[in-house]
Amino acid sequence: MSQWLEVASIVSTVDIDRPPDEVFAYATNPERFGEWQEGVVEGYIEGAAGLGARCVMTRRVGRAQRTSTSEVTEYDPPARWAIHGIDGPVRADVSVDVAPLDEGRRARVTIALDFHGRGFGRLIAPYVTNHARKEVPVSCQRLKAKLERLSGPS
Repeated sequence: MSQWLEVASIVSTVDIDRPPDEVFAYATNPERFGEWQEGVVEGYIEGAAGLGARCVMTRRVGRAQRTSTSEVTEYDPPARWAIHGIDGPVRADVSVDVAPLDEGRRARVTIALDFHGRGFGRLIAPYVTNHARKEVPVSCQRLKAKLERLSGPS
């Protein structure tokens, strides 16, 4: 029996009226996560952005703040970015896929999350997943609004 509890994937997609390279640069920059993701207090990449880099993120969870570290496992700008959680009782695998639309004038973003819980995390992973299932589509809409507002019309 696995020590890890895996819960169902969460997938959300949004079309954004900005070119894929702009969308990718913004959506995969942890320093900008707090602008469109609920609860993010701080995020940054340790070292150079790319395969193997560490993504460190601090989120507000209730009244507390929790910091987690992930490793960049895929880095293919402006198409795909993925991270794998490497610490904590609940770890996330997150991927961001950016596909061009309308000859590259627009982009379709698909964000997928998979959570894994171990030990105490096995008990709280379903709660984390249920919260994320509600939060991710809202975050995608915030991402769209922020990018389209920041850059104006193409």
